[in-house]
Amino acid sequence: MTAPAIIISGPSGIGKSSVIARLLETCRYPLRMSISATTRSPRKGEKEGQHYHYWNVEQFQLGIRENRFLEWARVYEKDYYGTLIEEVEPFRNKGIGVVLEIDVQGAAQVREKLTDTFSVFLLAPLSVYESRLRSRGTETEEAIQRRLRAAQTEIPRMKEYNLTLVNDNLDETVERIRAEVELRFTESR
Repeated sequence: MTAPAIIISGPSGIGKSSVIARLLETCRYPLRMSISATTRSPRKGEKEGQHYHYWNVEQFQLGIRENRFLEWARVYEKDYYGTLIEEVEPFRNKGIGVVLEIDVQGAAQVREKLTDTFSVFLLAPLSVYESRLRSRGTETEEAIQRRLRAAQTEIPRMKEYNLTLVNDNLDETVERIRAEVELRFTESR
């Protein structure tokens, strides 16, 4: 049977990366993180093939025309981001679950193509969310405000997900997701 595709979404700075890292460590079934393609430049410390596949705009647009993506979007009318089919399906077919950290638009695209996804939307109170963004120290005020506006448009779409969790306790959040993911593995066997 095909292993599950697990979508994790939520506003930027909500703790998705921390939740996913812990989920990958603790799940008793094999999981891997899907590595997205992007046209943005690597940030300090990021590595090709580990954090993203860094493509130029022409490569990305060719990938769109060749239907190589499960989902893709142009973010803030600037950079392209997308999930390559080759990052997901070959692994699922080998019994390895694949975690996708994507936004609500991407999640909707994936759910249209893969009917057996399990999706989680992570939340935090807006004040906590803003505090997390500010404590990163990597965002300009303009970027923080843009992310807060984006969060306000994403949050109403949480009802599209299988599970919505307030990420105020990392251990509890990971445990809830892990239990659900392991149930899906059991059902797929």
